[in-house]
Amino acid sequence: MQAVRWSAAVALLLGLAGCGTMSAGDIAGQPSTEVTITREQGGRFLSVVGPHVPHDQPFLGVPNTNFFALRSLIDTRTGETTHQLYVEDSYFGAKRNWNAAAANGQPLKFVPISVNEITCEQNCSYAEEYAANIPDPVLRGSPQGLSVRFTAKSGTDKVILIPGGLIQKQLAAVDQARATLPTASVVPPPQAPPR
Repeated sequence: MQAVRWSAAVALLLGLAGCGTMSAGDIAGQPSTEVTITREQGGRFLSVVGPHVPHDQPFLGVPNTNFFALRSLIDTRTGETTHQLYVEDSYFGAKRNWNAAAANGQPLKFVPISVNEITCEQNCSYAEEYAANIPDPVLRGSPQGLSVRFTAKSGTDKVILIPGGLIQKQLAAVDQARATLPTASVVPPPQAPPR
């Protein structure tokens, strides 16, 4: 009976992990190492999603869980770009309810996405998705890397270290995507603040 419950929990988790776009790496059980660019909402936006990077061990050994990724949304009419640090966090124990984020001591806009109970047969387990909006000047001003601290109502905190190489790869893809837009609509990206 317990094996059936865990099988159901793993199946649910696989379903949650499968939401969104799958790459060849995801299907093989390995996260993609490339930045993907797709058109959204009939071409109104370009979505730029970076590689999935683990922040913890895969939950119950299920691939594509407990990861973070940079993602950017480019408005094709104006060139305006929004960046996010997206996090998928699966765990055992009490619900954490992530609700705040900060980088370099400055608050970032926290974006709650979903909270799903995987199972509560014996011990509870949850899968939470959340993000922090990162202003373009902050991301561009962090070529050596950026530390983002998330905090939860439960008192838990989690620090995600975004490597400089990942930031540079993301921004290069964003700039390449923006270069394909009509020049009349594109506002140049802001320059990084002097250090």
